[in-house]
Amino acid sequence: HCNFEFDLCGWKQDENDDFDWNLRTSSTTKMGTGPATDHTLQEPSGHYIFIKSSFLQLPGQKARISSPVLSRRSKNCKVCGSIFFYYHMYGAHIGSLIVYQRTVVKNEKILLNLTGNQENSWQRRALTLAGGGDEDFQVVFEGIAGKGPKDGIALDDLTFSKEC
Repeated sequence: HCNFEFDLCGWKQDENDDFDWNLRTSSTTKMGTGPATDHTLQEPSGHYIFIKSSFLQLPGQKARISSPVLSRRSKNCKVCGSIFFYYHMYGAHIGSLIVYQRTVVKNEKILLNLTGNQENSWQRRALTLAGGGDEDFQVVFEGIAGKGPKDGIALDDLTFSKEC
C-alpha cells in the first residue's frame, strides 16, 4: 500500500519517458491545478503524485512510474491479484492515464486507458492483474500531458491485494 505521505514507497520513475510524476500537496499549489485535497487524509496537506500539463511539457509527452517487481511465484497472485487506486483527472484539455502490466522482459499489456475529463473528484478503480506465466511483473502508470496549462492527473492510495 502506498499513500505517498512520506515517500514513493518503492515506486520508481521510468527513465525512458519525457518528465516525472511529482509528489505534492494541494496546499502548495495554485487552485485550479489538481485536487483540493489528497484522498488519504482528505486534507490540503495530504500527499499524492501528480502530473500537470504546462508550458514545460508538450501535449502527448509521457510521465511513467512503475511499482516494485511483484513475484509470480505466489500462485494466489496468478489467480486473483488486483491493484486498487484512486485517480483525479479534471480539466477541459486533460490528457490520458494508461495503466500497464509489464513483465521483466518489458512486454506490456494495457489494463486501463482513460482520456479526458473524469470529474473534479477522486475516483476509485480496481484492476485485475493478468494471470498466466511465471514471469515477475510490475504495474506502470503512464500519464500523458494534455493541452491545458491547468489540467493535471493525480494518483493516491495505490494498493495491491494481499495475494500479491
